[in-house]
Amino acid sequence: MKATEILMQEHRVIERVLAALETAANRAEAQEPIRPSFFVDAADFIRNFADGCHHQKEEGVLFKAMEAAGMPSDDGPIAVMLSEHEQGRAFTRAMADAAAKWDAGDDEARRATATAARAYVALLREHILKEDSVLFPMAAHTIPHGKHASVSEDVERVERTEAETGAHRKYRELAATLEAEVGS
Repeated sequence: MKATEILMQEHRVIERVLAALETAANRAEAQEPIRPSFFVDAADFIRNFADGCHHQKEEGVLFKAMEAAGMPSDDGPIAVMLSEHEQGRAFTRAMADAAAKWDAGDDEARRATATAARAYVALLREHILKEDSVLFPMAAHTIPHGKHASVSEDVERVERTEAETGAHRKYRELAATLEAEVGS
């Protein structure tokens, strides 16, 4: 199913940022030089690429198609994924808020920034593994084969909109910038 291939390609971009974020969190906790706004920039990527672009396709297209095919969204795998998306949003808020305090001179917020960043990284790595190895294959079997093309078309329509606004390019460039900054 082409829709899940697109989502998995986006997972690879997200994983690059997770690696950079983990390196930055380790540096922050070790009192090594790292700019607090690195974490604000990472939160921007998370909110607008991982949560914006990517989750829009999952929640707005794939999960809806799975639900229409009979999979409940209030229990089971979809409910778990949606709950983890919310947990990720909470960790992102905590990280960005702590980084802003740290950047404003509150050095105690350095640890809170690193803790929230690490929590997000751990959550997302497990989340991506579950989606790639369990949920996406489940989608291929749950969604009737006659509907696969329309699901892929809907995901591609979202992709075109993102391309027209420049969101994909902007956040892929930000991913590369974050990686380069920490050398990951």
